[in-house]
Amino acid sequence: MKLDSLSLFRLASERMQWLSARQKVISENIANADTPGYRARDVTSFDGYLSAVAHDGPAAPFGTALPVATQDAPDTWTTTLSGNTVVLEQQTVKAGESAAQYALAANLYKQANMMLTLAATGKE
Repeated sequence: MKLDSLSLFRLASERMQWLSARQKVISENIANADTPGYRARDVTSFDGYLSAVAHDGPAAPFGTALPVATQDAPDTWTTTLSGNTVVLEQQTVKAGESAAQYALAANLYKQANMMLTLAATGKE
């Protein structure tokens, strides 16, 4: 049985890919925290990502990372005099949220795999 044919595995995998892309954007924001004029970025919503994935024709092969669109962060806390909108505290909160959500999705994937293994073999 191919795991990509089960929507639970595909959804968990796509969520982890989206969260990975979000973590990358957050790290870029942190790296540019002192760059004059830099605008904090964030990825588009997960719902938007799923819609884009669903409308791009046939499903990509399982495990293929699809590009995640980015946008100016709509929820920046402040802007410095140099025009930079990165607030390190805010980026740290977002990074922590993403890490927790990634752990949850990975655990869901693991538990679903264990459930299938138990159903197929009768052993854990």
